[in-house]
Amino acid sequence: MKIILSRKGFDSSSVGGGCPSPVFEDGTMLSFPIPDIDPGTQYQNIRWQHGDLGFLVNDLTKGKIKKDASAHLDPDLRKESLLKRDPAWRPLLGQSGAAQGHLRNNNVGTGDIFLFFGLFQNVRVNNGRYEWDRKSPWRHVIWGWLQVDEVLDVEKVDRSKYPWAMEHPHFRTKAKELNNTVYVARHKISLPLSKTSIDAPGAGVFTYLKDDLVLTDNNLHDSPRNWILPEWFYSEGGKTPLTYHPNPLSWKKDSQNGLTKLKCASIGQEFILDAENYRESIDWIAELLALR
Repeated sequence: MKIILSRKGFDSSSVGGGCPSPVFEDGTMLSFPIPDIDPGTQYQNIRWQHGDLGFLVNDLTKGKIKKDASAHLDPDLRKESLLKRDPAWRPLLGQSGAAQGHLRNNNVGTGDIFLFFGLFQNVRVNNGRYEWDRKSPWRHVIWGWLQVDEVLDVEKVDRSKYPWAMEHPHFRTKAKELNNTVYVARHKISLPLSKTSIDAPGAGVFTYLKDDLVLTDNNLHDSPRNWILPEWFYSEGGKTPLTYHPNPLSWKKDSQNGLTKLKCASIGQEFILDAENYRESIDWIAELLALR
């Protein structure tokens, strides 16, 4: 089994929305899907527990992204995000280009688990509008997961077998994308090597911000890329480290506190860890899913 820390959602780049995703005053959090250059699902048509995303992105981007702008709803993890769903719908993740090449070269497939993380900041309501709490630091937070059941090559798959998936942006796009691939979620999580029994769907989101979901070191506010991880993440004894992080200087083991510190790479979307070499990772996944 492989674990993939997958960078998804709004970020500070112009193509990534230009800002973080929000953590609300009640502790709930919501990952914004990035804007889409192709016409498709509008932000105002994506549902969440307090309404739709249209007014939120309009407020928090100060009108740079309008409520009727198209959203790249990927990964698509919540059935209730859209009002009209095929009864056969299942959560999906799309990937293409170099990022998919990295997944393919590392043999990511059935049974492997994506943990989606992104950039978040607290928000508050002021005069009926949402705004950023500038005293709150930016931080990387794990916000969702997907365990792979099937891997579909978009160019070769028999689309008649997956009619419920055709509105996903990686099927809908008319552009020829290199390595265009869609990952279908399992119905239920399967962690056969875990010491903890967990009953969870094969994909979903974490509703509330919890300390264990925060990757960024809360004591270092200069960059969200300063991560604190469990001690077992530290690569030693010939074990292959988390991909995109081969430099030993990026890592620091803090055995006294049972932690590992990492300067997260600024490039790359998919960071892969082979659970066969890090058996503690399976119980870590189970503990995270217990927070949902």
